[in-house]
Amino acid sequence: MISVIIPTQNSAHLLRRALPPLVDGVAHGLVRQVILADGGSVDDTRAIADAAGCDIVSALGDRVARLRDGAAYAKGAWLLFLPPETVLAPGWAGEVERFVAHPNAAQRAAVFKLSLDNDAGGASLAWTRFRSRWLKRPSIEQGLLLSRTLYDQIGVYGDDIARRIGGRRLFELNAEVVVQRDAVRESSGV
Repeated sequence: MISVIIPTQNSAHLLRRALPPLVDGVAHGLVRQVILADGGSVDDTRAIADAAGCDIVSALGDRVARLRDGAAYAKGAWLLFLPPETVLAPGWAGEVERFVAHPNAAQRAAVFKLSLDNDAGGASLAWTRFRSRWLKRPSIEQGLLLSRTLYDQIGVYGDDIARRIGGRRLFELNAEVVVQRDAVRESSGV
């Protein structure tokens, strides 16, 4: 049902944390495919992905270009764009199941609540959460779940994807993702 798309480039140290929570999605029958859109890693990224059963797509360019290339390879009816520094928290699969079961889900998109892997965050985390919930400008680290139908309607993945989806169609899930604090960017990115 869901193709998870992870843009990587020398991301072996991040994948060791990011891939295991996806098993919960496989167990729920949600995750059909995990695609690593790799930008030429020279570390163990490809070996880790191969051992985990991921599909590997060679994708040059920046992170956004790698996400686009991964989406082109995806077979699922739903796409979950997930950066390698983002780890799905326990309970994510049940929340995603509820979202995709909604009658209008195919015309909406969802992001996860952002959390950091340490207690530090303060104003930066508060601003990111405010920007996501009220301004409908989530960060790329929150992940993005949308149907293939909606993705095809709005066009390919780009820095302005949240704007093209539109605030009324962007929903924040009641499930968290945990991100390394130093990986959180100030720009919206999704």
